Amino acid sequence: MDSIWLEYAWALLILIGLEGLLSADNALVLAVIAKHLPEDQKKRAINYGILMAFVFRFGALFAISFIANVWQIQAIGAAYLLYLGLKHVIQARFGKENKNIHKDDEKEAAGKGFWPTVGKIALADLAFAIDSILAAVALALGLPDSPLGQFGGMDGGQFLVILLGGIAGLILIKYAATWFVQLLDKRPALETTAYAIVAWVGVKLVVITLAHEDIGILDHHFPHSTGWTLVFYGVLVAIALLGWFAPSNNKAAEKGKG
Repeated sequence: MDSIWLEYAWALLILIGLEGLLSADNALVLAVIAKHLPEDQKKRAINYGILMAFVFRFGALFAISFIANVWQIQAIGAAYLLYLGLKHVIQARFGKENKNIHKDDEKEAAGKGFWPTVGKIALADLAFAIDSILAAVALALGLPDSPLGQFGGMDGGQFLVILLGGIAGLILIKYAATWFVQLLDKRPALETTAYAIVAWVGVKLVVITLAHEDIGILDHHFPHSTGWTLVFYGVLVAIALLGWFAPSNNKAAEKGKG
């Protein structure tokens, strides 16, 4: 019996680490989407975003079987994250070739109101909630049955691990969002990096969708394989490091010091 609880404790620690990474992505998206708003509205939009992240992630907990079994939900989340991420990355990469287009993009961003921005944050939060719960379920379902009975259509111990991991992730979102807002002021080029990470998380959801039993293009176990997990997090870290050490970020930091 003790060995079961040790296995559960180890799984919970791993899940908290995974949720930390997903929460950092989520928090960074909150910061970049609200970036164009005036300071007072920016804080309100981020607070709404954190609140919606809480609601969606807890809602996802009680819709685990629906999210895990309906591939269309996973596909919609993947499509939105890919759209959100690639749209900005492409504009940032090719928009600079035409300064007038770039200025028009800035005017358009500045003209977006408070509530449309909150709506955009809500959609991103929902997509990240889907990814978060799928990652948690994949980890928890590999655990042995506990003596806690059934809850929410799954083993009570497994549900408890998912719940505690989700709460840890939400706490991290709260603190990470505030820090990322400050960081984006110092390193504006990280905005493009953030959207590249969003697109990569979208790719992860695409892989999960293609491996769904009803689709079957990829092997059902592939999204949770060691190889794919190492590739996903390796690329994630590489994107983050490239963004952090980008020349434009270093120039911005030097200007800030001057």
